[in-house]
Amino acid sequence: MMHLKTPEEIELIALGGKIISDLLSEIPSRIQPGVSTLDLDTFSDEFIRSHAGAVPAFKGLYGFAGSVCASVNEEVVHGIPDANRMLAEGDIISIDVGVKLEGWCSDSAWTFAVGEIDEESRGLMTVTEESLDAAVAVTLMGNHIGDIGVAVMERVDGTGMSIIKDLVGHGVGRDVHEEPQVPNLGTAGSGPLLREGMVLAIEPMLSLGSPLIRTLDDRWTVVTQDGARTAHFEHTVAITSGVARILTGARAEAPA
Repeated sequence: MMHLKTPEEIELIALGGKIISDLLSEIPSRIQPGVSTLDLDTFSDEFIRSHAGAVPAFKGLYGFAGSVCASVNEEVVHGIPDANRMLAEGDIISIDVGVKLEGWCSDSAWTFAVGEIDEESRGLMTVTEESLDAAVAVTLMGNHIGDIGVAVMERVDGTGMSIIKDLVGHGVGRDVHEEPQVPNLGTAGSGPLLREGMVLAIEPMLSLGSPLIRTLDDRWTVVTQDGARTAHFEHTVAITSGVARILTGARAEAPA
């Protein structure tokens, strides 16, 4: 069941979103060759908990061991932080993080370069981020969930990249994952109507190769079947005054 949020509830979600935004601004300086994904998880956990009342929303969620998901190269999502998983020059890593504060959740992800990366990987990151921007731009009262997927498809069309179709965005609120699902493919005018008070995690995931995925034996880490690199960008977005307000970015503060 989908729950519409009040303006006051959206402000509380934005408080957690600001913590995520600040974390994702701080962490790039720590993403270096020789650093483990567990090092990044430890930093993230301490950063989140340094804010009064805030806790990592992913820690223990469905039994997940980390405070963030740290997914490297062909790992699409849900990479488990590991002391033995060392970053290397030329890798790309997606950090997916949630915060729970005063009973409300926020969720965001960003893909980062480890040192110097090749042009193909850089292009992948650029197109994925731009597809997120395009999706947010159409998250307007009166549009439909399907319009979000269309915006992603239109940005990706002609690039040779693939949309990971079996993973989707979602509603956010008291729980990290709420209704409705927000696919990255769609048909214009289809799906639930976008309404004032909806809070959505919009999260395009793209691959340089096939869109097909599989889950590793750890039962968490999702990878591309062909080993192609992937990128993942995500914002928590609220529909307020009919338009999209990003709650996990520089625009997390209340509009003037």
